[in-house]
Amino acid sequence: MRLLASRGPADDEFVEFVHTAWPSLYRTAVLLAGEHALAEDLVQTALAKTYVHWHRIRDHASARGYARRVLVNATNSWFRKRSTAERPVDVVPDRLGGGDPAAAAPERIDLVAALADLSPRQRAVIVLRYYEDLSVAATAEQLRISTGTVKSQTSAALSRLRALLGDEVDLPDDQLLTTTGGHHA
Repeated sequence: MRLLASRGPADDEFVEFVHTAWPSLYRTAVLLAGEHALAEDLVQTALAKTYVHWHRIRDHASARGYARRVLVNATNSWFRKRSTAERPVDVVPDRLGGGDPAAAAPERIDLVAALADLSPRQRAVIVLRYYEDLSVAATAEQLRISTGTVKSQTSAALSRLRALLGDEVDLPDDQLLTTTGGHHA
C-alpha cells in the first residue's frame, strides 16, 4: 500500500498512458508473437520497462513509440531465447502431401498464423510497416536496422506471405518499397 500512497503526478500520467496505449500495444504484440497469452506478457514487460524510464521520457506524446520499440525488442529477445521454433498445434498440417495449398486453405485466412511462419524480423517489419503504418525510415529506427534491411526483409516477407496465402490475398506490391511518396516510403 505504501506504493499507492507515494503516487505523484508522474505516476498518474503513466497510469493514463497505460490505459490509452494498452489496446494498440496488445494488438501489435498479438501480431508479433502470434499468441494471446504471450502477447499479454510482452506488453506487461514493455510497460514495466517503459515505467522504469518514464522519468527520462521528455515528450509523453512520443511515449507510445518508445513503448512500441521496447515491445518489439522484448518480442525479439523472447524469440532469440526460445530453444526451438516448434509450436504445439491441435492438428498437424499436411505440408508434405504435395497438394495445392490454395485448395486446402480454409475459407477465412488466419493472418496471425501466416505471420507466425515468418522470421521474427520479417514479422516485425510487416507489422510495423502495414499494421502500425510506419514509413521505411520509422520502421528502421524502431528496429534499429538500416532502411535497406527494412526493404529487403519486407520484400522477403511479402513473398513468403504470397506463397502461404495464395493469389486470392491482395498484398502490397514490392514497388511500394522503393517509392518515396505516400506513407509507405
